[in-house]
Amino acid sequence: MRLTTRAPWRRALVNWGGAAALGLSIALPATAEDAPAVGLPFEEQVQVCGACHGNDGNSQQAGTPSLAGQPELTIVNQMIYFRERLRQNEVMTPQARGLPDAEIQALAAYYHEQPVAAPEGGPDPELKARGQQLAAQQRCASCHQSDYRGREQMPRLAGQREDYLIAAMIAYRDRTRGGPDTTMIDVMRGIDDDDIDAMAHFFTYLHAEE
Repeated sequence: MRLTTRAPWRRALVNWGGAAALGLSIALPATAEDAPAVGLPFEEQVQVCGACHGNDGNSQQAGTPSLAGQPELTIVNQMIYFRERLRQNEVMTPQARGLPDAEIQALAAYYHEQPVAAPEGGPDPELKARGQQLAAQQRCASCHQSDYRGREQMPRLAGQREDYLIAAMIAYRDRTRGGPDTTMIDVMRGIDDDDIDAMAHFFTYLHAEE
């Protein structure tokens, strides 16, 4: 693996922060206190979700995905996976416990409509170009669309947090991400860390100024 200034935080994220954000850890027992969003007015549910994902869906928390601009079905599916324990996460599994479909759909619709904030900093042109080449080789656009805004159950990649994308791709490659989707396991098989770094950088800064 190429050691760069980016590598230490990426390794740390994968080892601990990414595990929590991606549902790689074993869920803790759920209680009523663990699921404060259930039954609250919509505005208060947004505040609960916003504690990690940002009230406007643009996450400022390391390892936590942004929800802004995500396809509604993507959010609905993942919330149901957490609710039904098809994905296990010590934070999200209890939060989703007991949430009715209508409340999940309302949250998904809200975050879908939120504008995607520009990422902090600027892209590395060389790394971004390498990531673009790799994304084309992997035919990522065949599912996520040519501008990577996602569709239906396919998540938006453009503008997503770089650390989250890295951890998610590694989790798929290493078969440690929960959930019923197996397509990405095949896509990521054999992709090395450097290439994952490059693809994540490309997706995050896709629409950023060079």
